[in-house]
Amino acid sequence: MQNTRTFMHTQPHTSGSASRPATGDRRDALRRIIRAGTVGRQADLVRLLQREGFEVTQSSVSRDLRDLGVAKVGDRYVLPEDAGAPVAGFEAVAGFVQGFQAAGPNLIVLRTTIGAAQSVAIAIDRARWPEVVGTISGDDTIFVATDSARHQRAVADRLRAIFDL
Repeated sequence: MQNTRTFMHTQPHTSGSASRPATGDRRDALRRIIRAGTVGRQADLVRLLQREGFEVTQSSVSRDLRDLGVAKVGDRYVLPEDAGAPVAGFEAVAGFVQGFQAAGPNLIVLRTTIGAAQSVAIAIDRARWPEVVGTISGDDTIFVATDSARHQRAVADRLRAIFDL
């Protein structure tokens, strides 16, 4: 007796087929859309990509934005190559930083204006401060992790000086 199995997918998933554009094509379109205007919401990106024939969801657009390194500056998305050099990064985001406070011996919680946390975190990451282990950003809050209380104090001093806090 022969045992056969039927799977849900009768055709293999291949990117770039005539009916489904490749992920690279979708990301190229996403780059073009971001450069062309001031799109500030993922829902708008989904709508514009769908209008161009791409089958996308908010989740797939969110993954593409993350993989492409897209940042949100103020109320619009910006590609990493358009965001400016790391040295100018702090000047570009200084107006978004509202304050910070220590949280335990290894963490600093940095507050920004709504929608600016990712841009400020990218500026901190690009600065490659040796005291910073990493950053995590939300919409208006950044966690800056250090590996010691001494390094936390050094980062706090830098933040005060750079952002005039």
